[in-house]
Amino acid sequence: MTPEQLITFATVAEHGNISHAAQALHLSQPAVSGQLKLLQEAFGEPLYQRAGRGVRLTAAGEQLLAHAERLRETFRQAQALREAMRGLERGTLRIGASTTPASYLLPYLIADFHARYPEVLVSTSNGNTAEIVAALDSVDIALIEGPPGQELPLGTSVTAWREDEIVAIVPRAHPLAGSDRQTLASLGAYPLVLRESGSGVRQIVERAFARSGVAMRVALEIAGVEGVKEAVRAGMGIGFVSAMSIRHEDGALQRLQVVPQALVRRFSILVPHAATPSRAAARFLELCVGLQEVG
Repeated sequence: MTPEQLITFATVAEHGNISHAAQALHLSQPAVSGQLKLLQEAFGEPLYQRAGRGVRLTAAGEQLLAHAERLRETFRQAQALREAMRGLERGTLRIGASTTPASYLLPYLIADFHARYPEVLVSTSNGNTAEIVAALDSVDIALIEGPPGQELPLGTSVTAWREDEIVAIVPRAHPLAGSDRQTLASLGAYPLVLRESGSGVRQIVERAFARSGVAMRVALEIAGVEGVKEAVRAGMGIGFVSAMSIRHEDGALQRLQVVPQALVRRFSILVPHAATPSRAAARFLELCVGLQEVG
């Protein structure tokens, strides 16, 4: 039994699928299967069983998993410490970001970071807030809309960041376009276009309507900010987006501020393994916190 076999076992258990685990580990599927076979032979007891296209742990496998996960976490912390000591002459920075910061803040932040540290390779991944939180193990730092809203991996830090206002949007010919300030009661009288489940914007809007006691007439659920904007242009209903997402609009849409209380949220910055972040992640966090306005 080797540490590599245990780390492989923990990764397979996490993904429930050998081929997916192989991709996460950057190994071939036969190599992963071989390590699992050697580990199982060392125990002399079945640790997993095939289940459709995936695998399911046996009772013995479940017992081993707790030890394997602790070993994998220790290994990750050792990797993070190594990267923290290497400096920024070379290196990588993996950034996860939910839809709004990914589209309207991240390009400016990365440009600033690249100007300061041109040899650091930056890669990005994006999704809605729930998807980014679920993928924290694969990034060094993440920018999300609002608080995480769910349990975070052990050792993750949360930094409250800049404010963002959620506004309603309508076509210029809409009956409510005559005023740029509307109540939730007025908006709720019309069909609504909402982001997909897990979206930070959707969570803010749903909570606001629930608090006000106004029923929502949802005409369409659609993924992404641009999807909402196009659906509103097509006359499907009133949409809700970040104010920064329409700052360069061509005039086809009109923003409506929600009154009497504006829908305001804070973005959050998440750093997995915050006790030993990579130096690149620490510098990017400093840049984000120090930069009040972007774009």
